[in-house]
Amino acid sequence: MPLCQFYTALNVAKLRFENCWRIEKSSESLLSSASGYSNYRGILNWCVIMLVLSNARLFLENLIKYGILVDPIQVVSLFLKDPYSWPAACLTIGMNEFKKKNLFLLFFLNIFLQGTISETTGRILHFFNLTCTLIFPAALILRVTSMTPVGAVISLAIYTVLFLKLFSYQDTNRWCREIGQAKAKKLTRSYSFAPCNGSAVQTHVSYPGNLTHRDIYYFIFAPTLCYQLNFPRSPRIRKRFLIRRLFEMLFLMQLLVGLIQQWMVPTIQNSMKPFQEMDFSRMVERLLKLAVPNHLIWLIFFYWFFHSSMNFVAELMQFGDREFYRDWWNSETVTYFWANWNIPVHKWCLRHFYRPMLRRGVNRRLAQIAVFLGSAFFHEFLVSIPLKMFRLWAFMGMMAQVPLAWFVSRFLNGNYGNAAVWVSLIIGQPVAVLMYVHDYYVIHHGSST
Repeated sequence: MPLCQFYTALNVAKLRFENCWRIEKSSESLLSSASGYSNYRGILNWCVIMLVLSNARLFLENLIKYGILVDPIQVVSLFLKDPYSWPAACLTIGMNEFKKKNLFLLFFLNIFLQGTISETTGRILHFFNLTCTLIFPAALILRVTSMTPVGAVISLAIYTVLFLKLFSYQDTNRWCREIGQAKAKKLTRSYSFAPCNGSAVQTHVSYPGNLTHRDIYYFIFAPTLCYQLNFPRSPRIRKRFLIRRLFEMLFLMQLLVGLIQQWMVPTIQNSMKPFQEMDFSRMVERLLKLAVPNHLIWLIFFYWFFHSSMNFVAELMQFGDREFYRDWWNSETVTYFWANWNIPVHKWCLRHFYRPMLRRGVNRRLAQIAVFLGSAFFHEFLVSIPLKMFRLWAFMGMMAQVPLAWFVSRFLNGNYGNAAVWVSLIIGQPVAVLMYVHDYYVIHHGSST
């Protein structure tokens, strides 16, 4: 054997001998950030199992303690006090007549084109229409004693949506008038409808050809708050998709009602005594106990409304833009959450509130505060009017988002910021809503407990 081969074989044998005994090497623990390990799927599954088991225990405890509390008849009573008096339904149906009065706006827009009346006069008339859209249902709700809070909040929410849509409708048509007839032709509106053969037919309408009853009625029922002359349209209605969304709507609505009756109502009733006695420790315990079911119900409501319901309406109307929400669950800042969890409202605020303020020279930070202020007003408006009591919890909860957003963006980053957003959702704003519910129960049922 040549000498070189002998030394090679000797080194190989030496390495094998050392490897048999040397099993330690320099390495980081998997849970250390320096290890670069990121596959925590098993831990995620463990968290889900623990969450299911803990909630199953709470569910069984609730059933053993209270029995089955789900009552369909009680659900009807949430909407009607008197089976022969339907004020909330009449108010909602009457919106159509009120909407026809707002359609006089079309007449005034056509007069603008002829130069018969001034732009200022038209704006005053439109401002009057918008003001009545909010004041009329609020005054009726406060005056009619037979209207329930649930029916009132649904009616008031519909009128609020109508207010935002009419504001956008007026703004967009005003922009078309300002840029002139020639440039407005670029902002064409696409109608599509499915004839008997199932293919989509496109017709383009230019300003002022969009000022029709058909146009504004399509916009009123479309799942968007921002009017434009060119809505994206889907080529056909997918029946299977429509049926799936309808099934989700019906199932999740029943689940929401069951969770509220079985879980929320008993906990709220049991929380009245600590608040009346001002027992701080028990107050905190009750609020934390209420925050968990409230947050779960809020998550289910989010999926029911923003995914199932809005996709159902969009599919039915062949509305092409289905971006009703983005990945708000990954929010690392409070502002990112508010900009992505409710896209229709965010687009409206951005288009008709925030950017016009910036164009007028308003500071960016002041414009953001003004947006939160407007949002706080509508949150308070939709809660205080139906409950017929004014506590400002919703208003203060929304305005508290401004310093919270500054604190999170300044001192917390990454996962810490995301955790702060989740904490604010679980025990932050829901607490304000629970305070309203608790105060309502104390005012109306305090003497009986």
